[in-house]
Amino acid sequence: MLHFDESVKMLKDLNIDHYKTKKLYLMDTLGYVLAEDIIADHNSPAFETSAMDGYAVIHEDLSSGRLKIGSINPAGSDPAEEVKPGICIKTFTGSLMPKGADTLIPIENVVVEGDEIVIKETVPKGFSVREVGENYAKGQLLIAKGTKIDFPQIGVMAGLNIVSPLVCEKPTVAILSTGSELLELGQMQTSDAQIRSSNNYILEAIVRKYGGRPMQLGCIKDDKASITQALYQALQKSDIVVTTGGVSVGDFDFVKDVIRELGCEVVFKGVRIKPGQHIMVARRGDKFIIGLPGFAYSATVTALLYVIPLIQKLQQGTNGLRRVKATLSQPFNKRAKKTEFTACNVVLENGEYKVDFDDKKMGTSAILTNMLGSTALLFTSEDDTSKTAGEKVDILLLD
Repeated sequence: MLHFDESVKMLKDLNIDHYKTKKLYLMDTLGYVLAEDIIADHNSPAFETSAMDGYAVIHEDLSSGRLKIGSINPAGSDPAEEVKPGICIKTFTGSLMPKGADTLIPIENVVVEGDEIVIKETVPKGFSVREVGENYAKGQLLIAKGTKIDFPQIGVMAGLNIVSPLVCEKPTVAILSTGSELLELGQMQTSDAQIRSSNNYILEAIVRKYGGRPMQLGCIKDDKASITQALYQALQKSDIVVTTGGVSVGDFDFVKDVIRELGCEVVFKGVRIKPGQHIMVARRGDKFIIGLPGFAYSATVTALLYVIPLIQKLQQGTNGLRRVKATLSQPFNKRAKKTEFTACNVVLENGEYKVDFDDKKMGTSAILTNMLGSTALLFTSEDDTSKTAGEKVDILLLD
């Protein structure tokens, strides 16, 4: 079995021959990843502009204490008059600064007496004047390719008049769970041996949350022919196929065999992690199959570790789960000489993350309820040992 770090590197080093991209109307790009650099094609502002309502003046004239009011300069119009010595022009926020002026004195700093202003409080030279290129300069890289689009990126692109940016298509992720014991939502239970499937639903939620397009294929029985047909069809319709169950060493674990028989190249099979050591990643061209374990907590953790990075890789994105330092509020017992991912409660206090294990149950990799609450994953390597309260540890934040 591979070391966890080696499996992560192998996933990172995978080459993608053809990335899928498309142009979308700007307001439809929220949550997508940019497939092109956004470079400014002009200075912003292109001319010196006013940052406040006030009077455009020559700074030296402020010492006179009184100036004659010339014309009015509203936003959206070209200044009709040049500022000359002894004259000021009433100018509004966003207006072009009139020629000759080098300073704007705010309305609050003056008193109007007839056709003149009286200076109550002076300001420094250049006050409230936005310089050319203050926001950005022509030719400046503003948003890098691979950035996930949020509201700031939409605002900047709107300012650049980018109507339809080029984005990476969100990969379609087909999800299916294997197991003859599984029941779908709403399906009648007819045997005590049957259990309700949760894996396919939590995987759909993870895919949706982290930037993929889920394709829910439900549950299939532990029958090789059925699994073969389901996987074949899923590969035709999606970019990534995620399965749960059938990758271990049991008599009915057919998924790992079917993946090979479908002509897929195995990237790796088996990683020294807890939970989820039987994880399997394979590819056929630019399509991928990830075989996850069947236990719910194990499937969830391995999806976070391997499915999310692959979704982002197909979009040339770089956003992933954040790994940060935290302080243990309670001791931690290292259970296995593997890279271990343990559910913990996390809080942020005075800028420091703190973790504990209150209400987190010890047991098998089936305890999905351990993911409830404000949960993070405590990350310990193969070489780590048990920890005492107060020690610094690594955690993966899920938000």
